[in-house]
Amino acid sequence: MNSDPNFRWPLFYLVFGLTCALAASDSIRAGEPYWNQFRGPHADGASATAKPPIEFDDEKNVLWKTPIHGKGWSSPVVWNDQVWLTTATEDGTELSAVCVDLNSGQIEHDLRVFEVADPNFCHPTNSYASCTPVLEEGRVYVHYGAYGTACLDTRTGEKLWERRDFRCDDFRGPASSPILHDDLLFIQFDGVDLQYVVALDKTTGDTVWKTDRDIDYGTDVGDFHKAYGTPTVIRVGDQEQLVCPSAVETIVYDAQTGQEVWRARHGGMNAAGRPIYKNGLVYINAGRGDNSLIAVRPPEGKRKSPTIQWNTAKVVPMKSSLIVVGENLHMVSDGGVASLLSASSGEKIWSQRLGGEFWASPVLADGRIYCSNKQGTVFVLNAGPEFEILAENHFPAGFNASPAFSGDTLILRSFTDLYRIGQQNEGP
Repeated sequence: MNSDPNFRWPLFYLVFGLTCALAASDSIRAGEPYWNQFRGPHADGASATAKPPIEFDDEKNVLWKTPIHGKGWSSPVVWNDQVWLTTATEDGTELSAVCVDLNSGQIEHDLRVFEVADPNFCHPTNSYASCTPVLEEGRVYVHYGAYGTACLDTRTGEKLWERRDFRCDDFRGPASSPILHDDLLFIQFDGVDLQYVVALDKTTGDTVWKTDRDIDYGTDVGDFHKAYGTPTVIRVGDQEQLVCPSAVETIVYDAQTGQEVWRARHGGMNAAGRPIYKNGLVYINAGRGDNSLIAVRPPEGKRKSPTIQWNTAKVVPMKSSLIVVGENLHMVSDGGVASLLSASSGEKIWSQRLGGEFWASPVLADGRIYCSNKQGTVFVLNAGPEFEILAENHFPAGFNASPAFSGDTLILRSFTDLYRIGQQNEGP
């Protein structure tokens, strides 16, 4: 380096340095989006770039481990250097949002968002904080069913707006997660008493539209009316459609207006998985029912009704979502049976028992599927057409929350702790 104070770098080097900086910036922008919502940036549980470790446990390849107070099944979400999740007291009187620094594992914010004087019943297997937040630059949106929805400033923790006027008896506790699309925040309310979908202005929290469900449930028993689904926005032709699974039927609305576009009847109740749109088909696991997994081709052009391409009820998960890899569909049932189906026909390719009880949704990265059970085991499976367990990783507490990815690391939330799993450099 030239030490002469009067020396001036030639223009070439200045331009070259600026070009390199811009190239690096473009590389960052061109990378995979942040894991900002339930099931990740593309709503399908898959990362196109992450290469997390295959083998890990409570100590091995743990970059940090942070205890999380309270009880909550919401999945972690990531934006920049922040990991957000929600939690609650077991009795539901205090509903909180927690932000953990991605690099250090230190708690950056621990915010009591709402206090509830007299919470409704929540089944012991559920929690009052099972709805996964959704993140964007500078804002996190947290939702606790009818107990309230709020928008928080991610830097200061300030509450920017809240809504506590939506009514719905979840009966066993809330679980539907909010999603963002353009300037709208979408939320499903499918209780034993009321069932409807709302779109809020994300900036103000004001209602843009609210559409009541119009479903013939075949019974007046409210327990068969409820669901825990999270919607997905798809594009069919030039229209953006909001796919909203519910008990008995999945209804699809115009995302901007809330007008019904089409619906598919599948029966069932307690739908909890998030729909996936791939290969021109919408894959819906609809909870407990005769056709608990259906593949639907949306109507286009003059065709007014959807086509149910195939359906099955064999070892279909009632709570976790699906993974679609090319022409293959992977799933893990609540009872721990992993299955591979043809995504085009629904034909079973194989089914193998893993063991344990699975509520968390599996995730996909680097040709591997990570699926975690309530007993504390994270199985790593080959995502190819042949069944192969690559690793069984054991933890002292179980998992209901679905994993997230950040770079080449895996973010896991157990019943007690939040982990960042990454490859550690081994000593000499």
